Amino acid sequence: MIGRRAVAAIGVVFVLATSGRVSLGAEPRRFEFTEPHMGTAFTIVLYTGDEATARRASGAAFGRIADLDRTLTDYDPESELMRLSEKAGGSPVEVGPDLYEVLARSKTLWERSEGAFDVSIAPVVRLWRRARREKKLPDPDLLARARSLVGSDAIRLDPERRTVQLLRPGMKLDVGGIAKGYASEEAIKVLKRQGVKSALVAGSGDIVVSDPPPGRAGWTIAVAPLRPEPAGEGRTILLKNAAVSTSGDAEQFVEIDGVRYSHVLDPKTGLGLTERRSVTVIAPDGATADGLDTAACILGPDRGLALIESTPGAAGLFVRITPDGQEVRESKGWLAFSGRSARP
Repeated sequence: MIGRRAVAAIGVVFVLATSGRVSLGAEPRRFEFTEPHMGTAFTIVLYTGDEATARRASGAAFGRIADLDRTLTDYDPESELMRLSEKAGGSPVEVGPDLYEVLARSKTLWERSEGAFDVSIAPVVRLWRRARREKKLPDPDLLARARSLVGSDAIRLDPERRTVQLLRPGMKLDVGGIAKGYASEEAIKVLKRQGVKSALVAGSGDIVVSDPPPGRAGWTIAVAPLRPEPAGEGRTILLKNAAVSTSGDAEQFVEIDGVRYSHVLDPKTGLGLTERRSVTVIAPDGATADGLDTAACILGPDRGLALIESTPGAAGLFVRITPDGQEVRESKGWLAFSGRSARP
């Protein structure tokens, strides 16, 4: 879900230590810029030799993010995504390369996750937006009708003609579960074309990095806990030329009749998750990390971690609150990024 709204950052923040370094005249300098896009704040941190280059490069990257927002938002009826949805039940529609790429990746993940990740969930999402505002469960009949429109099996893609056909009249799409990761990924590509080799792009909890800061092995990313942890117990990861995203309900949820419903919706039930959980995924690119964290969060620890481990270059951390306390599980590849031993 992307659009003109405030979205709290969950899961990951970037940390840049500055102590113990010697500044040299020829050494690239650190610059940081922030702009609002996709209903959240996007931050770019980059290293380059002068401010003019930094401003030019970041401006080009933010421009790319803004273009993608206009293409992928479901809040603007004139966006390409919404114009496609309006033609549901009709003939195939030729779409631009970005929308096609996002939908192609989304459908592949839908297949791999056995339907846990589904961009056709928009009709259900709209009901839950109202539910969160009114603190009242969606009407059962309306929810059943919305669920009948969900299913990426009804999204037909033609890569040769670059067309998309939505087979069910009334279908709507919501690519919020993958768009910010894709936008961060594309922004990094723009920065590289601008000659910036060392950069970080963060759209809320979706972060993509290129080469490490000068003199460092990688970018230090702090993984925000699902609940407060003792001092010194926080988790950090070290990344270069990779992406990290987190999905969970640390801040986005609604409590109705004593039940806490996450903003993460299960396409098969049409309901928000009621077990407190979060998933952090490291992957080679932003779209993969962003989509995988949502899918794994819905699937639960066993199937979710199995999905992550079956993805080349991916690693994951699954945290959930149980009646017995907090359970933390790491995928086999997590250790390589965290530098800490796996926990039970």
